[in-house]
Amino acid sequence: MTVSIASLHILVDDPDAALAFYQDTLGFTKLFEAENGGYRWITLGVPSQPEIQIVLEQPHGGRSQENGDALAALLAKGELQMIQLKTDDLDETFEKIAAAPGAEVLQEPTDQPWGQRDAAFRDPAGNLVRIAQR
Repeated sequence: MTVSIASLHILVDDPDAALAFYQDTLGFTKLFEAENGGYRWITLGVPSQPEIQIVLEQPHGGRSQENGDALAALLAKGELQMIQLKTDDLDETFEKIAAAPGAEVLQEPTDQPWGQRDAAFRDPAGNLVRIAQR
C-alpha cells in the first residue's frame, strides 16, 4: 500500500489577492477554479511536483456560518497552521516576495542552527509561510 499527498488547502479571505501572490509571485500554475454559493476554490500546481496540488479556499466555502466565522477569525489573527515551501534560489524568491503586494516579511533569509537556510513571511491572507533553500 502506498499513500501520498494529493492536495493541501490554504484558507484565504481574498481569492484574487491569493491567486496573484501564489501564481505571479511564487510561480504556481492555476489548474482549476470552481465557484459555489458565492465562494471560490482555486487549485494550483507546480510543474516540478505535478502530483501535489494546493487549493486556495475561503473560510465560509462549504461550511456552516458558525464554522466559517471561527476559521475567518483564526485567519485574521494569523493563527492557522504554517505553510512550508522550498525553492532553488532563496534570495531571488525572497526579493520577489518582499516586493509583492500584501506580503509581510517576518524574517529575511537566515542560516538556521538546524542547518537550513530559510525566510518567513505572511501571505496576503496573513498565513505564516516559511520558505527554505532546497
